Amino acid sequence: MLMPEMDGIEATRQIKAQAPETNVLVFSGVSNSEKIVAALNAGAIGYILKDASEAELIQAIQQVAAGKTWLHQEVIGEVLRQIKENEEKEGLIDTLTERELEVLKYMARGYTNREIARRMMVSVTTVHSHVSHILSKLEVSSRTAAVIYAMRAGVVGELGSDEPEE
Repeated sequence: MLMPEMDGIEATRQIKAQAPETNVLVFSGVSNSEKIVAALNAGAIGYILKDASEAELIQAIQQVAAGKTWLHQEVIGEVLRQIKENEEKEGLIDTLTERELEVLKYMARGYTNREIARRMMVSVTTVHSHVSHILSKLEVSSRTAAVIYAMRAGVVGELGSDEPEE
């Protein structure tokens, strides 16, 4: 996953963008579930750890070359755990109220609490309260993380292009 020019995830994205028919097998020493899932999301269909046996490596290459998914035995549990965690977190956005969603969309546009308060015609204290509730409900610790979460959930477009109605 660690390479001089770009990481393996970006390399996989570029390979799939330029040659979508190419089957990508990631050969890595990294068994971090987030990296594995990111590689699979980027288009890899196989993932094998560098400490795999020769037989496992041959099997992985053959399976991926044939267009079949292949995951190293040691990473399957990690991938399943990450998928379960992601599924559990996906529903968190649904816990936000309409006002909290409105505040979140303004946050995505880069507005300060004072600017949001002015646009929504509420006090800065009210906005601060909404922001606190958003962070708590989404189980994140920063405004940036909340916006990223909202983007991934499809609540706001890239760079906060979904500005609330005024």
